[in-house]
Amino acid sequence: MQRVAAVSALENEIGSLEGLPTHELKITWRRLYRAEPPRCMPRDLMIRALAYRLQERAHGGLAPATKRKLRSLVVEIEARGVQVFDPGVALKPGARLIREWAGETHTVIVLEDGFDYDGERYPSLTKIAAKITGAHWSGPRFFGIGKTRARPVAVADATDE
Repeated sequence: MQRVAAVSALENEIGSLEGLPTHELKITWRRLYRAEPPRCMPRDLMIRALAYRLQERAHGGLAPATKRKLRSLVVEIEARGVQVFDPGVALKPGARLIREWAGETHTVIVLEDGFDYDGERYPSLTKIAAKITGAHWSGPRFFGIGKTRARPVAVADATDE
């Protein structure tokens, strides 16, 4: 029961941020971050940052390993520029991945929440690659996604035209 009350109190506090005047948001920022808020931060972003800080205080922050990884990424980006950060390929729903294997052409359709192959839904490309080959493969690698030389043929859905 205490946990429910604590969550409800947190939700109420976060919900009340929207109705606070900007000068009150800045006071809340100083209280939570023990620093001045950035001068050019838009109001909606300030509210989101304050809501995050409130949640972080209530539920805990990032794991130490995640913090270390983020710090190392910052150092690498500062040293080598933003081009070093490659989040990978983002596949849009409706895109088709085509791969030939053992003389047969296999087509996968990207969905919002997974992939369609041969009329069945799959949560990952890796499961589809295993079904096709009978062996464990990295799905993205099998379909030529990422930093490999082989690239799949991506065909836009007819509704995109």
